[in-house]
Amino acid sequence: MIEIVETDAGTARITWHRATDPRAVLALSHGAGGGIEARDLQALAGALPGHGVSVALVEQPWRVAGKKVAPAPKTLDTGWRGVWPALAGMELPVLSGGRSAGARVACRTARELGARAVLALSFPLHPPGRPEKSRADELLGTGVPTLVVQGGNDPFGKPAEFPEGGFRMVEVPYGDHGFAVPKRAGIGQERALEVITDAVVEWTSSLA
Repeated sequence: MIEIVETDAGTARITWHRATDPRAVLALSHGAGGGIEARDLQALAGALPGHGVSVALVEQPWRVAGKKVAPAPKTLDTGWRGVWPALAGMELPVLSGGRSAGARVACRTARELGARAVLALSFPLHPPGRPEKSRADELLGTGVPTLVVQGGNDPFGKPAEFPEGGFRMVEVPYGDHGFAVPKRAGIGQERALEVITDAVVEWTSSLA
């Protein structure tokens, strides 16, 4: 089911993948370079409803408008705030999440919006090759239970680069920023996605 939501940043779109008897909603947004067709978002949308979690794939207004370049973080946060009433309107705990830029938005706004927890997929700890430009404060400041799922070869931050903090880390071996794994890796693409879905299923169950 597709739901159109008007926000102060423009028109957003939610694609719902509903559980039959949901106990929570997992809201996921895309990164700055792609949409909800990302392999990890689609894998979670396929897997989670069977485990009692409805998944809401959120397209930010800039994507709905067909723009190629994401706006400033402040505008992304405005768009996310604007869709929140539709997510919280089911009167279920809402887990706030996203990949890359979407993960940053979820981290920055979690406490303010009353998210039950945060799922950060491919959190961009720093720009590639610029470890001094750390965004760790966003991740460490969520104020709620947080799960980070990170590719082992993510140029935006490998798991070992992350600081100690109040979050859980799951590594996808050999995965890049989009969780693609090379053919020479000892793990296939399907298994890499299973690492993600298995971890998130277990994590969401632990939050209940």
